[in-house]
Order: sequence, then structure tokens, then C-alpha cells
Amino acid sequence: MNERIRSLPSGLNEIESRLTLSVEETASLLGLGKSAAYEAARRGELPSRRLGRRVIVPVPALLDWLGIEPTVAAVN
Repeated sequence: MNERIRSLPSGLNEIESRLTLSVEETASLLGLGKSAAYEAARRGELPSRRLGRRVIVPVPALLDWLGIEPTVAAVN
């Protein structure tokens, strides 16, 4: 596994304080394979942005896509 990835987030509480996630982290949260998550991002089905060669998933866009309201503590 790619050594750049920290321990993968285990739930939504861990990601609310972050601004972005990697596609691999997002795949883990959603129960998808890495290839399926990259393909969904490429097709525009998963909210993502390209930053150079990297593909990142903005946490606020992901939470909105999932229909989850961010907690007040995470917003402040």
C-alpha cells in the first residue's frame, strides 16, 4: 500500500476536521475499491478536484454529496 497514506479514517467524525481526503481514503470510507473510486471521480460521480497530478476530495463537498450536515464544531 502507498506509504504516503496515513492511517485511513475510520468514520465521519475523523474527517469533519479535515479539508480534503485522498481518493484512497474516500474509497475506504465508502466501502469502494481504489479503482472504482478513481473512476467515479473521473466521471464526476464523486466530488473531486485535480491538484497537479493528485486527485483530492473536498470534505465539505463529500459531506454534502452524502447528504450529511457538518457539525457546528467542525465548521468553527
